[in-house]
Amino acid sequence: MTTTASASAATSLATKARGLTGGFGGLLGGGFTGFVVRRALGAVVTLFVLSVVIYAVFYVAPGDVAQITCGPRCSPAQVQQVSEQLKLDDPIHTRYLDFLSGIFAGHDYSTGTGVLHCDAPCLGLSYQTDQQVTELILNKVPVTGSLAIGAMVLWLILGVGTGVLSAWRRGRATERILTGVTLAGTATPVFVIGLILMILICGQLQWLPFPQYVPFTEDPQQWAWNLLLPWVSLALIEAAKYARLTRASMLETLAEDHVRTFRAYGVKERSIVGRHALRGALAPVIALSANDFGSMFGGALLTETLFGLPGLGRELVQAVRVVDLPVVVGMVMVTGFFVVLANAVADVLYAVADRRVVLS
Repeated sequence: MTTTASASAATSLATKARGLTGGFGGLLGGGFTGFVVRRALGAVVTLFVLSVVIYAVFYVAPGDVAQITCGPRCSPAQVQQVSEQLKLDDPIHTRYLDFLSGIFAGHDYSTGTGVLHCDAPCLGLSYQTDQQVTELILNKVPVTGSLAIGAMVLWLILGVGTGVLSAWRRGRATERILTGVTLAGTATPVFVIGLILMILICGQLQWLPFPQYVPFTEDPQQWAWNLLLPWVSLALIEAAKYARLTRASMLETLAEDHVRTFRAYGVKERSIVGRHALRGALAPVIALSANDFGSMFGGALLTETLFGLPGLGRELVQAVRVVDLPVVVGMVMVTGFFVVLANAVADVLYAVADRRVVLS
């Protein structure tokens, strides 16, 4: 729920940031370059506002912040040490600026017997393992990134292809079958599909080994084989959603006047669907895929847990379980960063797909 909320908040903040930066359009120039610069500035403003919100929620909330940060098993001496590290006696704005400076310039932490330097970008130290939060997250990003990228490629191919075919064959048996399949896919939880695939593919048929993450740099083939089932499990669920969205967008585009004009001039239906209608229907697909891809970095918990993948989702749950606040804050910050980045990239892809967006 934390990561989902952060994704929604980041998307809302991105919209507001576009409004803030839109007024500088005349100063930054028009055209595609000016559009990209405005969206980049909007992303920077959004990330700044997001960091303020996250810091306020976790470090300015009512209660003993030092005790919450250190965890329930800390002694009074450890709680006092954490309170000094967080500088809880300083004004709120001073504490936030100190937190922000750690991201850009690093931070020094007192360990009681010495000083430990946390290199930039410093998101703090885990009070359970004394490991730098940034280092911990970077160790998990390749796992979740591999899962997210592979699954997104599959669900876009399956979802968009199914949606286009369903719209093209509207009113026929093909459309009814595909509509039923997509409805069933939308209603099925990912862990159900994952369990069925593991029992069938890995257990009975033994076509694939039970998933165990292997880094791409060590063995690309084993990396792909071990992630195939998690990719398929996620892709089947998400593809159903994208199929319904693509179908609705395609039907709306196919009913527009310029499509009727193409038909009147004798343009083949396949060309109309593939070259004209599909391009106009991609805008909502791009928006949804950007948000889903960003949210995946904190929301792939069920898939990672089911298949035993040591990714960001599992690490976030573990941090919440032991009340390791710096790790939780770092995870939420990183998830928000990927959501904002993905939406900024989606805006640029909008402009590539439809140059009318540049003028908006």
